[in-house]
Amino acid sequence: MLKRITNLIGILIGSFITAVGVSALMIPNKIAAGGLSGIATILYHLFSLSPGIFLFAANIPLLIISGVLISWKFALNSIVGALATSGFVYLLEDIIPLTSDPLLATLFGGVLCGIGIGIVFRSQGSTGGTDLLARILSRYTPISLGQALLSIDVLVIVSAALFFTPEYAMYALIGLYVTTKLIDTVQEGISYTKEVRIISDNNEEIAKQILTVMNRGATFLYSKGAYTQEDKLTAIVIIRRNEVSKIKEIISDIDPDAFVIVSNVHQVLGEGFSNISKMTES
Repeated sequence: MLKRITNLIGILIGSFITAVGVSALMIPNKIAAGGLSGIATILYHLFSLSPGIFLFAANIPLLIISGVLISWKFALNSIVGALATSGFVYLLEDIIPLTSDPLLATLFGGVLCGIGIGIVFRSQGSTGGTDLLARILSRYTPISLGQALLSIDVLVIVSAALFFTPEYAMYALIGLYVTTKLIDTVQEGISYTKEVRIISDNNEEIAKQILTVMNRGATFLYSKGAYTQEDKLTAIVIIRRNEVSKIKEIISDIDPDAFVIVSNVHQVLGEGFSNISKMTES
């Protein structure tokens, strides 16, 4: 029950943040950055149609169709976020725009929408809209979910170019990119950890030294060189960002010719990092 209440609060907070981005930044500046909010932006400037009412009117049939064609569980998980977002957009329709600069509106509107939608997703919810439509299309057509979402967003942005100007369509593309990146960041987290892959003839000694000096474990994977056809051990170590220099020093001291790959890791669950039970509850 506590988890459900926490998720509900998260969905409401995320929906409100999204609505602020849409109502105070995107819509007043004609930034139709895809989705139902983009359609609402176009209709508002062409016909003075209330964005909140349009979002509500569009989400209701989509929720019902999703329940019938996909599953009622999926529809119920989407209903709170979809209706909350529509309601907040309606309540904020008369809000004073935070800026009249289209570039600032695009960037900060994308940031707010991305953070808001990301919080909704992390709270096991959905803002409805084109997410529902895309799932319906992917279920009954050969189009994948990603392709369906992209197609809808492209159609909205092309419409913005036709009804406004190509310049506004360019702003919309920037807004869509920023929103997408922020959604991923909120769900996956900012990269504070690194994955280090080490290919060396001395990996056992390297792993022992890493454990002794850095208190970090390693996982060995059996690998085979494509050119040499030699069997080797590949060591995988997960470390904090500020430990990169130390591990490179350890590897260099033992095997200066080791092949090392360092890459970003967005989320690590387990001993020494985030607790997996806490992450599933958040």
